[in-house]
Amino acid sequence: MSAPRNRGFTILELLLAMVIFLIICAAMFELLDLSQKKYNTETQLSEAYQNTRLAMDQITRDFNVSGYPPPGMFTTVPVSKPWTYAVGPVAWSPNYTSGTDCQIGVNCSTPGDYDLIIETHLSTDTADSNVSWIWYHLDTATNTLLREVVPKTAVDPYTAVSTANQAVPLLTNVMNNPGATLLGQIQTQNPTMYPGGNPQPIFQYMCDTPSGTLPCSSPLAVGYNTPRNIRDVVITLIVATPQIDLQTQRIKLVELSGRGHRLNPNG
Repeated sequence: MSAPRNRGFTILELLLAMVIFLIICAAMFELLDLSQKKYNTETQLSEAYQNTRLAMDQITRDFNVSGYPPPGMFTTVPVSKPWTYAVGPVAWSPNYTSGTDCQIGVNCSTPGDYDLIIETHLSTDTADSNVSWIWYHLDTATNTLLREVVPKTAVDPYTAVSTANQAVPLLTNVMNNPGATLLGQIQTQNPTMYPGGNPQPIFQYMCDTPSGTLPCSSPLAVGYNTPRNIRDVVITLIVATPQIDLQTQRIKLVELSGRGHRLNPNG
């Protein structure tokens, strides 16, 4: 009686097993790749949200203390030392040095949709009585929101802040006014974020009027739509992640809105 023969795997069986193994490995790596892309996207969205929230907090804090100290705090207004008091919550251009307010939405360069100069006393040193100008400005060439603090002087505020060259980046990838080409691409993916396909202002202003606080752009605010009458500023920040979504190849955006409320009296 002959001994039974041990039968091994055929080449075809080995090849089939290898193919099945490779298919399983490819599926696993595909899932791992998708997971990594998802993680990167969520991480960037979280970072964009946190950075936007911090920038929003900074702007609202600055605006909440705007207009201090007002002229009404002085028995005699020190006109010869304009850097010791705040004329209003924000500085404006043109005509600041002449004392004539511009009209928001009509002939103001600042305050504007992407430019805001806050006027206030920042120092906690009681011996330092000087007021500062805080300039927020969107650099549309780099889509970066800049912040700059300079001492108030007797010159035009916009000239002072724009020539000081002390601005530092506060927030990058700001997409409120990204340019026509990029705006068209973003609007295709996010049609409700840009009504009418128009850039969205960062700053919108509310003015004190006899009828209450109204949008400075409202026809009912005519005659009161001046920088000294600004009570609130509504802030909208649209920020993109540093990279597109690797999975969908779409631009990922974060949009936050906030409101700064001036607490100091005017005049």
